[in-house]
Amino acid sequence: MAGAHGIAAVAEPPISLRGRLSGGLLVLPGVVWLVVFFLLPLLIIFVVSFGSKDATGHVVLTDLGLRNYIEATKPEFLPAFGNSLRYSLLTTVLSLLIGYPIAYWISRHGGRHKILLLVLVMLPFWTSYLIRTYAWMIILRDNGVANSILMGLGLVSDPIPFLNTDFSVILGMTYGFLPFAILPLFVSIDRLDDNLVQAARDLYASGRGAFQHVILPLTMPGLVAAAVLTFIPAMGDYVTPDLLGGAQTSTIAKIVQVLFTSGRNWPYGSALGFMLMVITLAGTLLAIRALRQETFG
Repeated sequence: MAGAHGIAAVAEPPISLRGRLSGGLLVLPGVVWLVVFFLLPLLIIFVVSFGSKDATGHVVLTDLGLRNYIEATKPEFLPAFGNSLRYSLLTTVLSLLIGYPIAYWISRHGGRHKILLLVLVMLPFWTSYLIRTYAWMIILRDNGVANSILMGLGLVSDPIPFLNTDFSVILGMTYGFLPFAILPLFVSIDRLDDNLVQAARDLYASGRGAFQHVILPLTMPGLVAAAVLTFIPAMGDYVTPDLLGGAQTSTIAKIVQVLFTSGRNWPYGSALGFMLMVITLAGTLLAIRALRQETFG
C-alpha cells in the first residue's frame, strides 16, 4: 500500500505552465482594478500630502516637506478626532449588539427563507446612502414623523430635538452600517456545528453557559470581521455627522471634506486624511490581535 501511494504521488502530473497562466489571467482584472482605483489614488494622496498650495489653490509639488503633517498634529484637531472615534466605537458596539441576535435568528430559525431574509438585510444598499440619510432628517426633525407620532399619542407636548444631536448621528450611522455587521456574523453562525452546542447542553450547561463558552468563542472570527467592517467605514463617514449632526458636529472626516472642497487645500487635506487612515488601520489591527489572543490564547 505504501508503494502504491508512492507511485500515485510520483505519477501525479505537475501543474502545467498553461494552468498557471490561466489562473493568473483570472486574477489579473481584479489586480488591475485594485492598482488603478485603490493603490494609485492612495499613492497620489500620499505624494500630494507633502506638497503645498499656491495663491490660486493649485497643488504645488516643487517644495516637498512634512509641514502638512506637523499642522495636522495640532491639539485643536483632538476634539474632532475624539468625536470620530466615539461615534465609530458606539456605532460598532450597537451594530454588534443588534446584528448578532438578527444573524443568529436568521441562521437558526430562518429555514428555507434564509435567502429572502438576507436579501431584506441588504435591501437598504439598493438605495443611495445619501438619500437614506435625508430620509432620517425627515423622520427626526421637529415637525417630522417621530415627533408627529409622539405628539399625536400625547406622550409629549413639545417636539423633542432629535436632529443635530449625538443621538441622531449614532442612530443614522448604526442604521447605515448595520448590514456590514449582520452578514459576516451570519456566515460565522451558520457554519457553527449544532452538535457542539448540544454536547454542551448534555453536559448540563445552561443556555447562557453554552453561549458564553461554546457559541461565542466559535463565532468570534465573524464577530471580529463584523467589528472591522463596521468600524473602518464609520470612522471615515462624513455624510451622517454633517447632515444629522449639523454644523456644530465636528469630525476628522468632515474637516477633510471641507479642506478638499471649499478650503481648496488638497495637501493639508491629504495629510490629515492619510493620518486618519493609518491611525484607523493601526488601531484596528491592534484590536484584532488583542481579541485573537484573548479568545484563542
